[in-house]
Amino acid sequence: MSYIHLITGGERSGKSTYAESEALRLSPHPVYLATARIWDEEFRQRILRHQERRGPEWTNIEEDVHLSQHDLSGRVVLVDCITLWATNYFFDMEQDIDSALTALKQEFNTLVKQDATFIFVTNELGMGGVSESHTQRLFTQLQGWMNQYVAARADRVTLMVSGLPLSVKG
Repeated sequence: MSYIHLITGGERSGKSTYAESEALRLSPHPVYLATARIWDEEFRQRILRHQERRGPEWTNIEEDVHLSQHDLSGRVVLVDCITLWATNYFFDMEQDIDSALTALKQEFNTLVKQDATFIFVTNELGMGGVSESHTQRLFTQLQGWMNQYVAARADRVTLMVSGLPLSVKG
């Protein structure tokens, strides 16, 4: 049976650092499942900073869409992050949020059938103002619905605010 911990918050709120510390607290050799695609040089540098923070105790897997294809049974798995994972579906499915959400939910359900401890990191995009960009408004809807879906199934939910973890569920 899986255990799910969702860690959410705004950009630069400390989500990934907290998630990494939680994974290392639970296992001496956790899995880091990175969902990012490299879009530009600035993002490449951001990914490198994340990688440098992790030591040899981590098993690193880069997978941008089909997370469930990896055997993670019995492991502590940090999925960083749902936002980038959803972005990949959003653009692969030509911004069709209904199709992207359905596919994300199916992949999530398949993934968490594995007997593992999952720590998911995500962003709370809808806490700010409404974007002028139609594409961004669509993505914010997709992200919000996926966050709600994962949170409803999570055993524990933590909201990060200014580097501080606030317990929301569990």
